[in-house]
Amino acid sequence: MIITSQRFTGRTALVTGGSRGIGAAVVRRFAREGAAVAFTYSSSDGQSRALVSSIEDEGGRALAIKADSKVAQDIQRAVETTVAQFGALNILVNNAGILGLGSVDEFSVQALDDMYAVNVRAAYIAAQACSKVMSRGDRIITVGSVAGERSGFAGSSAYSMTKSALIGLVRGLALDFAPRGITVNNIQPGPTATDMNPSDAPYLEHVIGLVPLGRLGSADEIASMAAYLASDDASFVTGASLTVDGGYLA
Repeated sequence: MIITSQRFTGRTALVTGGSRGIGAAVVRRFAREGAAVAFTYSSSDGQSRALVSSIEDEGGRALAIKADSKVAQDIQRAVETTVAQFGALNILVNNAGILGLGSVDEFSVQALDDMYAVNVRAAYIAAQACSKVMSRGDRIITVGSVAGERSGFAGSSAYSMTKSALIGLVRGLALDFAPRGITVNNIQPGPTATDMNPSDAPYLEHVIGLVPLGRLGSADEIASMAAYLASDDASFVTGASLTVDGGYLA
């Protein structure tokens, strides 16, 4: 993808869970459009270093921050570190998430608590931390899922619950931040080609059959929505949950 726009020059973004998949695509997109980009990762040290190097090789600025999204202090530290390194924080993308599947009789309370902590609580804590450093025109974006509106199959109740929670969260945060001119929105990807949906997955043909456009989405297509929501073009969009799903929810 060739990016010629530099609309985020002078702005700083923080992407949680940004070392791979959708997160890495968002990091690259913002960097190529001129932003200084920090991102968190939990364990993929090699991928994180490679991503930083690739951005710097293209003349961009990037910072990898090791952080566990289950730990509130790690999230708060990531925000503080981003501001200390780049002088500001204008765009937050809450992308970190985990997928846990299992029927209600077998999915443990501990697994539920872990998934809630990463998928929901971390997004709230990051927004809370950003409330201390953001100003008018800044942006908060979460990455949810179409599972927040349609579970789709048995065994996804806990995961769907966490993604549904993000819909309510962004509506409430949008009202909290509106007087300050900061928008808050949610992206809901449909089936997307990432590590969660590898090309050799046995269920892939079934999943593609649920998408009217007949294919998986790409991480770059999700990143394009993030770039739109972070831009001045979306200055009147807030509290929204926008699907990028090839018609999955149609």
